[in-house]
Amino acid sequence: MSSTETSESRLNALQSHFTWELQPSRSKQTYLRDALGDISTEEGNFWLGHVYNLLGFIQYQLGSSEDALNLFNRAAETFQRQKNADEGPWLMVNFGNLAWLHHHLGEDEKSEDYLSKVDGLMRKYPAPPELERHPEVLAEKAWTLMKFDKEKKQQAAELFQRAIEMQPDTVEWQSSYAILSTEFLTDNLKKLNADRLETLRSANEQDPGDLCIAALYLEARAANGEIVHGEARVLAGKLKEKPVNSYSGISPLLRLNKRFKLEDDAEESPDEALNQTQQQRSDAESLTKKILSKDYRTDSNEINGAIRLWEEVIHNDPQPKLEDKITLASIHAKIDTKKAEQIYKELLEQRQDLDPAGKQMLYNVYAKHLFFMKNNSCESTEYHMRAAEIQEESKYRHSSITELKKTLTRETSRRNGDADLCKRIKELLARLGI
Repeated sequence: MSSTETSESRLNALQSHFTWELQPSRSKQTYLRDALGDISTEEGNFWLGHVYNLLGFIQYQLGSSEDALNLFNRAAETFQRQKNADEGPWLMVNFGNLAWLHHHLGEDEKSEDYLSKVDGLMRKYPAPPELERHPEVLAEKAWTLMKFDKEKKQQAAELFQRAIEMQPDTVEWQSSYAILSTEFLTDNLKKLNADRLETLRSANEQDPGDLCIAALYLEARAANGEIVHGEARVLAGKLKEKPVNSYSGISPLLRLNKRFKLEDDAEESPDEALNQTQQQRSDAESLTKKILSKDYRTDSNEINGAIRLWEEVIHNDPQPKLEDKITLASIHAKIDTKKAEQIYKELLEQRQDLDPAGKQMLYNVYAKHLFFMKNNSCESTEYHMRAAEIQEESKYRHSSITELKKTLTRETSRRNGDADLCKRIKELLARLGI
């Protein structure tokens, strides 16, 4: 076996973002880069080193090796500062990332140096006999997987559980595990068994500053018949003091705030409240029709009024509709494309929760947004292809197929047309029998 093959096998054996089969789409990478970038300056964040590690991997995936190197180095510095130590098992993943990055850059000596450092850490801090990896490594992998889809979140919960069994004193691991173990039951918190309720109680007691845990615990207690109004009002009041981007689990806080705000203000009868909501929707739809019409002359006051109406409609709907959120994004795009993009990215992040028809609609509308509002025809075509691939007959699929045919005609007729794109579109249409 050659030295190159030996090095490759050692790299593949590392626990690293490069070996965890994350494989995020480009849109997912961009979303995570922006979302993580918002919280990366919070020095009090226990997960700051992990944030820099994941950001570094994403920047490499997006083609910026220099940014990736800077972020991996910041991750190492952050771990050392937070742990008040120059080395420890918490650097295994970071050194693994650096070994992979230098390997991809063709810097074999530096890559080998980091491989040796990982070997040294593994000898000095061996995993307990019950685990194949050190708890610190399992916890970082779990935290990373939390940022991805439901299947990976379930795996993350299992990894946190195994890490906690070996190192039970890290309250941040306990809190993350409690959030994950409850997350899949938020639609019916009555299904929480005694063990999971106890996990929430314990996490809330050990980590009282985690408002997400506090909100989930109150929700679960309320769902099981406890009176928690007073506690919930106090907690809901703290929501305004907390940056929205500080926790990935902010949704239970929003649900709690909404629930008790509505109860406090409920002077009217249920019929009156329903009538008011219906009127808001009617007003919003009427104004939207005008704003999105072909000959509309932009009026920022009118557009902001429509935005406020749709935000109220969505806020007051126990199960907000995808169409309403897409409409809100479309209106924002008239005066604030960044806000519209943020809404679309959030919807794409949650696409695993959508049925095929919902995904198809989202892909089609977002493709048009990319083309008309961001002048990004290449990425627009990618999303039209995703919409067309979904075997659900609808106006959205027909629209995307029409746009793909237009793109094919346009690119074919151009002297320097994108031959590879044309080939992919032709293959897709042929596969779909079109």
